[in-house]
Amino acid sequence: MGLYERKHEMSDIHYINLSKQITERIEEDRQAHLINPFACRDEDVIRRDMSHDIANLQRPAFVRDTEKIMNVPYYNRYSDKTQVFSLVKNDDISRRALHVQFVSRIARNIGRLLNLNTDLIEAIALGHDIGHTPFGHAGERALSRIYHSHTGRYFNHNVHSVRVLDDICARNISLQTLDGIICHNGEMEMKEYRPLEEKLTFSEFDRKREECCLDQSAIKKLIPSTLEGCVVRVSDIIAYIGKDRQDAEKLKLFEEKPSYSQKKIGTTNAEIINNMVVNIVENSYGKPYLKMDDEYFEEFTAAKKENYSLIYGNEKTEAAFNTVIEPMFEEIYEELLREAESGDEDSVLMRHHVNYVTELTRYVHVEHKDYRETSPNDMVMDFIASMTDDYFIDLHGYLFPGSKLRVEYKGYHDSL
Repeated sequence: MGLYERKHEMSDIHYINLSKQITERIEEDRQAHLINPFACRDEDVIRRDMSHDIANLQRPAFVRDTEKIMNVPYYNRYSDKTQVFSLVKNDDISRRALHVQFVSRIARNIGRLLNLNTDLIEAIALGHDIGHTPFGHAGERALSRIYHSHTGRYFNHNVHSVRVLDDICARNISLQTLDGIICHNGEMEMKEYRPLEEKLTFSEFDRKREECCLDQSAIKKLIPSTLEGCVVRVSDIIAYIGKDRQDAEKLKLFEEKPSYSQKKIGTTNAEIINNMVVNIVENSYGKPYLKMDDEYFEEFTAAKKENYSLIYGNEKTEAAFNTVIEPMFEEIYEELLREAESGDEDSVLMRHHVNYVTELTRYVHVEHKDYRETSPNDMVMDFIASMTDDYFIDLHGYLFPGSKLRVEYKGYHDSL
């Protein structure tokens, strides 16, 4: 066992602890009230309208962002959006609401140990998936494909999360929070996370955001401008690797439990979270970047690949989506687009989406675009992305009462 490793008593599970050297250094720095020079300071907050949302003692700069995000009605919808497993009636299986809480908790643990701005971390974490579609990444791919076929533009949930907060709801969220959200890129792990050195501006942010809509590869070039954004980015992966394995086993996705290959980071959810957090802190404390050991990075990457081959690409998880849900996306999109182009004020799109958004921004005091000026395809994209899984299915049944497309939920006692 290494310097800061220990075996958990009476089991094969192993957790590592912070080394004595790092522990003492952190404690000494705290006693001396040292400030991390690489942390994002509250006084550096940037908003589109700096005359509003001025920080005070009870509501610091990034606390305001967190409260704004949590009070946007779209935040409620996390609770009925797929994380990985759709069409499952089981309260023990993760929904997106739980995922963002895990990301927030893990990221704040890392941020607290590194003496970063945990208020900013919380805001980024809780908002990072607010623009996600129903039915997880499968839904995201379907919506992007259909939207692209009509407009030549791409849909990406991280970009859309910014659109929800910055455009649709116009909440004057800080640039630092929006930047962390758009750059969270939970599908791309790195051994070292270094924030951009260039000064963050809204003009450059908007340029990158637009580029992501036109060029699918642009997403891979995004790098957070703060260490706090980097922390959320790596925490997003840490949060789902072990939890998705846990959920897969709960649903009996495998006839036999897979023999995962990780020895250092562990194979269970608790091991992965603990051991990755410790290793990152060991390698990052007092530095202007995040880093993990070579062995940890290799296993981290391998763990994600194993999840893709065993869980995300499993035919049991894909079958219902490909044969039922994806055709529903096609039908709903085309019908809503017809409504948008007709301008019918009594249509579903107008009554349940356009009027809804208009009401959301009625008392917004910062300058924002009238949502009714939005293009028909963007209205449809916004509406579908905002839906929960159940709302999507119910809407399809309402729009197409005679359709042969029907979904079957797996109950509490059914395996996939």
